Amino acid sequence: MDTSLERRAAQADVCLLLEGTFPYVRGGVSSWVNEMIRAYPQRAFGIVFIGGRKEDYARPAYALPENVVHFEEHYLYEAAPADAKLHHRAVRGERDAFARSAAFHEMLRSREQQPGIGAMMVELISMLGEGGRLSSEQFLHSREAWEYIEQQYLERCTDPSFTDYFWTVRHMHQPLWQLARVAAQTVRAQTYHTISTGYAGYLGALLHHRTGRPLVVSEHGIYTKERKIDLLQSRWIRDNRGVFERDVSDVSYFRDLWLRFFEALGRLAYDAADEIVALYEGNRQRQIADGARAERTRTIPNGIDVDRLMPLAAQRRARPRRVVALIGRVVPIKDIKTFIRAIFIAARTMPDIEGWIVGPEDEDPAYARECHALAQSLGLQRNLKFLGFQRIDDVLPQIDLLALSSISEALPLVVLEGFAAGVPAITTDVGACRELIEGALPEDRALGAAGAVVQIANPAELASATLALLSDEPRWLAAQRAAAQRAARYYRRSQMVERYEAIYARCAAQTERPRNDIVSGAALPAPGCPVHGKGRGGALAALRAAFNRSR
Repeated sequence: MDTSLERRAAQADVCLLLEGTFPYVRGGVSSWVNEMIRAYPQRAFGIVFIGGRKEDYARPAYALPENVVHFEEHYLYEAAPADAKLHHRAVRGERDAFARSAAFHEMLRSREQQPGIGAMMVELISMLGEGGRLSSEQFLHSREAWEYIEQQYLERCTDPSFTDYFWTVRHMHQPLWQLARVAAQTVRAQTYHTISTGYAGYLGALLHHRTGRPLVVSEHGIYTKERKIDLLQSRWIRDNRGVFERDVSDVSYFRDLWLRFFEALGRLAYDAADEIVALYEGNRQRQIADGARAERTRTIPNGIDVDRLMPLAAQRRARPRRVVALIGRVVPIKDIKTFIRAIFIAARTMPDIEGWIVGPEDEDPAYARECHALAQSLGLQRNLKFLGFQRIDDVLPQIDLLALSSISEALPLVVLEGFAAGVPAITTDVGACRELIEGALPEDRALGAAGAVVQIANPAELASATLALLSDEPRWLAAQRAAAQRAARYYRRSQMVERYEAIYARCAAQTERPRNDIVSGAALPAPGCPVHGKGRGGALAALRAAFNRSR
């Protein structure tokens, strides 16, 4: 496989803005991106990849299709070069510029002022380029920035540590100026298409306002929901509450601060977007609740190559039905441990059951090691196999049931691929999974159930549903028929490709909007949340004094 990523062009038809996915991470959204690009050979694609640290993305998992004419990658949290760590002198700031930034923050906090976000973002963009009144240097080294962060801390922070608040705000905001520089220099495109909100969506908003070209936002999952899961599981965010102050149902202040930051980025992307796409109706409603304008939203389900996969059903051999496979990345959001425990429970009733875990283990090696250790501690050496990455065409004819134990999904392609190959599924009740198993509309539901739906993190229920399907031949055959018919009727790739082609055509036909003649910049999401706190003492005074001495 040619993994060269050297592509440069001045112009593209569509520029994809990708955060932490294609071409470095295999499966899921990355697989969808790869197939989408190849579905439009007549269109020239550019790709802007955004990651955290270069070291987290060692080798590409996909070769770039021939119609990718431009590729660039940017890492938001690379270590600063040695010369960047030298002492900086404080710079003179402009109080009225920070006042406009504060007004923008208040607008982001108020749903009633949502329609004005775009206009104010355009106003602030011209102030935030290099040398501008709200440049990165101003944010990092001016007295006015210090005073603004101090004010936000005093008014809104409920955590006692000003030091943690100060560095959290600086850490979360600093990438925004880097993305502003990217927006000023990246490939020009007829359409910008971000496959999430977050940092990629924010870059899309900048490009839309800078170039006047349309922005399309597609969300497989809801970014803010997935980041909330990540933040709740994270160990690097400080929680300064004492043991008797903690409530397990209450998110710590700094986790909440990060969540509100990503919610603000999402609103900026939604406000700038011409088209906002969800995979199913539940997520479209969530987008509207999060600030998307209903008239700009639509649902386009994922599609698969049904005709290629259907012949795999004929490759199945007649044998006892006992193989259940989880096909996906070995990462916490897939809740592999619940699947392992379910196999342990099921093996008591069906001693020859086989559980296969089919997917790469390199994304979160520590979690993968924990999964192996759990399987070993449960004595599952005979009943459970870790197979690593495999071609799905090779795996599907060998399995009898597909399991999905995820705690968050949108519309998982792997379930549809299993359906087309005649493999029913047991899924958790996440995303569009219930629609896939039971049907969405009345005529769809009339096809019957293509498996079963169970609750999240319930290995006993997953084991029971697995045994019920594997041991009931008529029910398994009925589920197989429903699965194949549902995939063929409602989830063909050709249907998805036609709908996106219509979007690309509409965007390409749009005349360029009046361009904001600006260099670069970025509007700042709110650094605090609307919760009033109390005055602070020692640490704040000490840091203020240190700042004054540096002038």
